[in-house]
Amino acid sequence: MPRRQTSRRGAKEINSVSNDEREHPRTLAGATVLQIVPALREEPAARTALNVAAALREIGARALVAAEDGPLVAELTGSGGEWVPLVNATVNPFQLRRSARTLQRLIASERIDIVHAQSAGGAWIANMAAAHTSVLLVTTLPDVPPASRLRAYWEAGLARGDSVITPSNFAAAPMIARHKISRERLTIIPRSIDLTAFDPAAVDPARIAALRNAWRIVPAARILLVLGRVAPWNGQLVVPEIARIMLDGGMRGFVFVLAGEHRSHRKYARAVMEQAQNEGVRPLVRQTGHCRDMPAALAAADTVVVPAIEPPALGRVVAQAQAMGRPVVTSDIGILPEHVVAPPEMPEEVRTGWVAKPGDAKEFARALNDALSLDDVAYRTMAARARHFAEYMFAPHSAAAATHAVYSALLRRDL
Repeated sequence: MPRRQTSRRGAKEINSVSNDEREHPRTLAGATVLQIVPALREEPAARTALNVAAALREIGARALVAAEDGPLVAELTGSGGEWVPLVNATVNPFQLRRSARTLQRLIASERIDIVHAQSAGGAWIANMAAAHTSVLLVTTLPDVPPASRLRAYWEAGLARGDSVITPSNFAAAPMIARHKISRERLTIIPRSIDLTAFDPAAVDPARIAALRNAWRIVPAARILLVLGRVAPWNGQLVVPEIARIMLDGGMRGFVFVLAGEHRSHRKYARAVMEQAQNEGVRPLVRQTGHCRDMPAALAAADTVVVPAIEPPALGRVVAQAQAMGRPVVTSDIGILPEHVVAPPEMPEEVRTGWVAKPGDAKEFARALNDALSLDDVAYRTMAARARHFAEYMFAPHSAAAATHAVYSALLRRDL
């Protein structure tokens, strides 16, 4: 009799049986897909896995998620998905081998067709298990390329999928160079955002008024919103210089709101305000602390400014701003320029924002002058384009559909 490992809350039972060579189904409907994420907590990989699992169930596929426990287990099982406890967020080689043996038994007993590893540990486990099974392997690259040799070695397993998903060209470029990933194996699928929460129609005007009042913004002032922790890598130190250049150029009626936690890097936050004082723009630069209502903050803004000088991990604020119908001026660094429509990569008539050299106050000031100089019709047109772009690029159903297309292509190729 095969050994059986009894599961915990909502978890799938694992039988130890042999895995015979078998044909995979011709279509995704009727297939069994297992995704591996570190844990079922509210984080990008887990949220993506739940969206994909729910969409799989809608088309008649079976959806399993292997991960450590977390508050999203109930949501997964409530949508018809199945949870399998699996330790994978570890660098312990003995634990990885144990988890690989667990996964190998699961592939056999549940007749899994596709394993999708969305973490480095999950990729190591999946590669070890796939070496002894006929399963098809999909991997997802991390949002930020590895910065050290050790991390590059650790994440190498993510480059070995039959198909490889990347959230951006920025994330893919060094992995392609290092591991010789062919373009045919690679698919770009941006991280999704919550388009229901970040929807201009969903934000009551009272929420906007409350924020403007809390920030002490006079009725006629146009808000240039800088979201995110006030920290060196986010580049807020250039804001006072931008404001000075805009004033010297004749622009009036604006205020920069730095809405983000500013106590962790107190010295830097003080330096920003000292620079504002030195530039004579102290009344035009506000530090408001952490904002709990980001949709309302974006709705209150005229234009969103992202002056990062180091690549951010996700860069979601650019996507969220456009979802709220707000033009964006962002640094040309990391993933950020991939999330905005701007020349020269795209025609002027489809622009949703501007891209500026990191730390270049003159470029940022020029772009912001352009944004603030739009007449009402041009501004509303750009706002509508931004929302449509966000719905196309960052909708959860779009990301799930693109992931399904990767799975389906693998199944067809395997015939």
